[in-house]
Amino acid sequence: MKGKVRIITVSTIAFLGVLCISSGIIMPAVIKTEGKQVIKFSISQKRVSKAKKNELKLKDMESEINTPLSVNIKDYLVYDLEDKILKKLKLDTSTVNVTEAGTYTYTITYKKKIFNGKYVIKEKPLPTIDNMTLKSLKLEKGATLSTDLSTYIIEAIPEEAKIAIQLDLSAVNVNVAGVYQYTVTYNGKFYTGNIEIFEPQVKLPPQEQTKTEDSKKAEEDKTKTETKKEETPTT
Repeated sequence: MKGKVRIITVSTIAFLGVLCISSGIIMPAVIKTEGKQVIKFSISQKRVSKAKKNELKLKDMESEINTPLSVNIKDYLVYDLEDKILKKLKLDTSTVNVTEAGTYTYTITYKKKIFNGKYVIKEKPLPTIDNMTLKSLKLEKGATLSTDLSTYIIEAIPEEAKIAIQLDLSAVNVNVAGVYQYTVTYNGKFYTGNIEIFEPQVKLPPQEQTKTEDSKKAEEDKTKTETKKEETPTT
């Protein structure tokens, strides 16, 4: 009987050991009293790391350039919070510039305490444009240079690409006649085109124009008469 009791007792302890290990319970000490066949042991619960209830922790956020920011405060939180706490939170994304790529800071305020989070605005991939053909333009002296890209580029340009195109007309002087070069830059590629500035023709009043035409005709007649005289032989 004693042998059987020992076997049962040991088996029970072994089972408890397996149970403790699988459930996260630690057995720091085992005491045996052989005379009375008494086995004593103490147990303690192993601490498991987990999120605290209603813990306020912010996410690292990111989105593409020109993408509207979410106004749902839940999107910025790592853990779910009770509605009564959510109502007391104040989200501030005013420092995040969605039109320019970069790293920004947003904040959430709770009971006068400010929590900071990171917000990254990423560059949006640009549409692929294999080639651009620039126009050769001819403008009258004193004309105003257009800023419309279609004035200078022959191909149709996607709207999402237009914001990344840099048009440089700084070398063109519309007040002095001549041929100038302008440039277009897009996605690391450089294109050039020409603009000719010409003097406008002077338009005379009708009266002055008639006089000019009469004078011109008289000059032509005089030239013809003199030529005829030179060709006539003398006797």
